[in-house]
Amino acid sequence: MENTFQGRRFSSEAVSAGHPDKVADQISDALLDHYLAFDPHARVALETLVTKNNVVVAGEVLSSAQIDLEAVVRATIRAIGYNNLGHGFDAATCKVQLLVQQQSSEINQAVEAGDGKALGAGDQGIMFGYATNQSPELLPLSYLFARDLLRTLERFRVEGILPYLLPDAKSQVTILQDGTGKPIAVETVVLSTQHLPISQEQLQQDVVRLLIPAFAKDLPPAARLIWDKQPINYHINPSGSFTLGGPAVDTGLTGRKIIVDTYGGHGAHGGGAFSGKDPSKVDRSAAYMARYIARSVVAAGLADELLVQLSYAIGLTQPVGLYLDARGTEKVDLQALSNWLQSELDLSPAGIIAALALQTPKYLPTASHGHFGRAVQVLKRTFVDANGYQKQVEVELFSWENDLLKTKLQQQFRGGAR
Repeated sequence: MENTFQGRRFSSEAVSAGHPDKVADQISDALLDHYLAFDPHARVALETLVTKNNVVVAGEVLSSAQIDLEAVVRATIRAIGYNNLGHGFDAATCKVQLLVQQQSSEINQAVEAGDGKALGAGDQGIMFGYATNQSPELLPLSYLFARDLLRTLERFRVEGILPYLLPDAKSQVTILQDGTGKPIAVETVVLSTQHLPISQEQLQQDVVRLLIPAFAKDLPPAARLIWDKQPINYHINPSGSFTLGGPAVDTGLTGRKIIVDTYGGHGAHGGGAFSGKDPSKVDRSAAYMARYIARSVVAAGLADELLVQLSYAIGLTQPVGLYLDARGTEKVDLQALSNWLQSELDLSPAGIIAALALQTPKYLPTASHGHFGRAVQVLKRTFVDANGYQKQVEVELFSWENDLLKTKLQQQFRGGAR
């Protein structure tokens, strides 16, 4: 296909909830949620490995909660869709190995004591948040397209619209950009999806004639214009038949899809994974706060895009660094903005946890289809401990996407934009 537009090409990928790494993430976060449901102060750091028909959960926990870990593991796998499929990985028959020990007393002491005043950071590290006005979700379009294409694919599978679809899938979208990074058009879409035995011709026809239109019709108008700008080059299951997939043929590990979890390669990433970690781990909580800041500034109209970095030292309560970069799109003085943010926000781990209500069991929904650009939602979730005690907890999902800070920024910097 000859390109109508010349420009730079940027690609983002996404994976489905049934991808092996995402299976591992969801198991880790489901276990975390159960601990937090019965013990909001639980210290949890759990990693999961899935391969063949085996699940290994390893890590450290300090909690008064008693959880039937194996039952949670099987329920999570079943909900993803690996349930009596006969494809080598199954919720009922998989072997579950638990290698969970108590958290180090030295780490716990550093976290609890901090600098003698409040909760300290659970580790050193750098965390980034990013936002751009390319979409209403304030996410880059290449990432948004790749992610939401798989959300549509998953809906088609769960609702039986394409009954031959199986849980494992990946997507990749390449966008042409101008010299400033502004999206011009979608050039290439790669979609690989696991399936029951069916001809590749039938699969490709169904994706292009049914799935793609269903996805495109839900795009906001500006994004739809980019999607429809020129003919798209589709590669549907480019390797051919994909009947064998998921953990049966590909080992999955917690934390291996950190770019899929965030911004699809845009912005930056400090390297720390999210899933399986309680909010005292700043890898997770500070990344949420950095996104909250970046999203709020862009939503307030103070910049077209913003990259935020927070950095911490283990045991210290306050960040050792706050960095803002609007890449020349800022409409207010960034130093003044930084000063105001540091005076307005408590960026200690305890402050972040309180501001975003992070000690509630809200993490399993983050473990597939991205942690950011998702609608804030309040719902009640039900949990059962190892003794059969049932507890219902009201949680606010994706609280770092709310507009409270945006409103304060607009009030503070009203008339200050240049």
